[in-house]
Amino acid sequence: MSQDHEHPHYKDEHPAAPVDWREHGVKVIKGDQLDSNTAQTPGMNRAAAINAARVGAQKIWAGTVTIHPNAKTGAHHHGALESVIYVVRGQARMRWGEHLEFTAEAGPGDFIFVPPYVPHQEINASTDDPLECVLVRSDNEAVVVNLNIDAVEAPETVFWVDPIHKHPHDH
Repeated sequence: MSQDHEHPHYKDEHPAAPVDWREHGVKVIKGDQLDSNTAQTPGMNRAAAINAARVGAQKIWAGTVTIHPNAKTGAHHHGALESVIYVVRGQARMRWGEHLEFTAEAGPGDFIFVPPYVPHQEINASTDDPLECVLVRSDNEAVVVNLNIDAVEAPETVFWVDPIHKHPHDH
């Protein structure tokens, strides 16, 4: 194999002109520099850290969410976007479904995945402490479609059952 054929894919991946990595490299967004000028849902405060406008992100959005004690959001979905929520502190209660008929809880260190178009509602399960989360979405703009849903009053609890979280009735 000749030398010039050893890594032919490099030609496709690297632009011909040298890149100014100082301008187009890693960016650190300080926690006190987040931008609250992003799509909002009643009951929560979203703030953008990573998006197209702030850092030139093409395929991802990231930011924070704070839900006040005893508060819940309006029902909403995020269009075609996938969402990942990481609970930093507090206790999250998620409700979802056509009538928000399913529910599950998550605490600090837990991840929550919300598929596209799923109607859902975030609830702070604590009456005293704020719920603070990190939020990541699969596009560079935060799509939020707020919904008007007649919610069922007693949602069905859905236990997170996986190798780490056994079903409570299996103990």
